[in-house]
Amino acid sequence: MSLLQVDQAKCKKDGICAAVCPVSVIEQASSKDYPQMVEGGEEICIRCGHCVAVCPHGAMSHEIMASDACPPVKKEWQLSPEQAEHFLRSRRSIRVYKPDTVAKETLAKLIDVASYAPSGHNTQPVSWQVIYDGEELRRLCGLVVDWQRTLIRDGSPLVEMLHLERVVEGWEAGIDVICRSAPHLIAAHAHKDERTAPTSATIALTYLELAAPAFGLGACWAGFFTAAAIFYPPMAKALKLPEGHAVFGSLMIGKSKFKYHRLALRNEPQVIWR
Repeated sequence: MSLLQVDQAKCKKDGICAAVCPVSVIEQASSKDYPQMVEGGEEICIRCGHCVAVCPHGAMSHEIMASDACPPVKKEWQLSPEQAEHFLRSRRSIRVYKPDTVAKETLAKLIDVASYAPSGHNTQPVSWQVIYDGEELRRLCGLVVDWQRTLIRDGSPLVEMLHLERVVEGWEAGIDVICRSAPHLIAAHAHKDERTAPTSATIALTYLELAAPAFGLGACWAGFFTAAAIFYPPMAKALKLPEGHAVFGSLMIGKSKFKYHRLALRNEPQVIWR
């Protein structure tokens, strides 16, 4: 079976699928011909689904995604510019959480949504680890603090920059600045040699963070946790990632204890027009 199938009864020969193919493996000799894959295109195709998603007639199917299996875009759900601005500006980093646990099904759905984030060459390199158990998360946060203690002992310039002495003192006093006593944490990891992984993980986590409020949740980037996972071998070992994998970002997540009622201001963008 060909990688691409064209329903000739539906195809209008408009060439849209060929025009949007990011790797140019679909060709249409003329307006009288049906689109088809170029010779050797099956090895080049990145399985992104552009051709299936863009066809207004539902005529194109891919071996791994039939047209009927791809839900239609609901135009009535598209955000206006004002709604999009409000949606993005109302995002807040949540650092005070309710102690409630979140259903695994909810977190799984969030991760599924995040998996639709773009990735370089559609590599989709990101895998996920959910630290669901609260006691396990606190144990791992303790390892982060252990790493910070070594930085303080060694006189690292990060100590002053990140106020690590205050972080450690707070931890010892029962204040969790590492993950803010969030009930869960979600880490994005991938093979350390995959060049698209850092950017892909960042974009996927951003998708997840932006989607969280719609599920009644809040999130915050767990920078201390991520740094320890990268630079502190005992932490990397404790995470038990697949061989060759590394953490490229993480989010603390849970139900926000408070609601926000205003859109905070930011510095004016500095733009150079050329």
